[in-house]
Amino acid sequence: MLKGITTVIFDLDGTLADSMHVWTDIDIQFFETRNIPFPDDLQKSIEGMSFTETAAYFIKRFNLPDTLEELKATWAMQAIDEYRCRVKLKTGVIEFLDYLREHKIKIGIATSNSRELLNAFLEANQLETYIDVAVTSCDVCAGKPAPDVYLKAAELLGAAPAECLVFEDIPMGILAGKNAKMRVCAVEDTYSLGMTDEKRELADYYIRDYFEVIT
Repeated sequence: MLKGITTVIFDLDGTLADSMHVWTDIDIQFFETRNIPFPDDLQKSIEGMSFTETAAYFIKRFNLPDTLEELKATWAMQAIDEYRCRVKLKTGVIEFLDYLREHKIKIGIATSNSRELLNAFLEANQLETYIDVAVTSCDVCAGKPAPDVYLKAAELLGAAPAECLVFEDIPMGILAGKNAKMRVCAVEDTYSLGMTDEKRELADYYIRDYFEVIT
């Protein structure tokens, strides 16, 4: 899987961080407090969107009085303690990051999440020294499945797309990596178990944990 790879770029949620349940809980609470019926199509509707795109989508679809910045701040406030204190690393992450460092493979993050929550998670798990570059979809023109965030990360890392291996947990993220002309490994996650067949079809590889890559 790593043959010819000089650069690995990770998504964050569901890929490095076991965090997708946080957003399910926040969404449930959000709709309950606003007295809005929980939409059955929410997961698919916002899949791959940046933090900013998701807030804009919520405001338009549900006719919310919040400004873009107010809604993003509300979500960040609800989630930040989870990312600092309770969200765990996916199995084998540290061992894989150590392996990449030992083999002089550059490491990046390309996430749809906010910079604030990304930094909180990296600091809480002492990952800053591993990560060479971190880009959010809010830093580029379009969220996933557009390739922008992965291409930006590769540019900052000085890597050609063909030299990059992406790790992703959802179909829109996998498509973003493929649209960037990078190889993509799908990562198993409880949140997206119902999408396993689709993920396997879209990605070049599929793993249940990171030990599978290095053993």
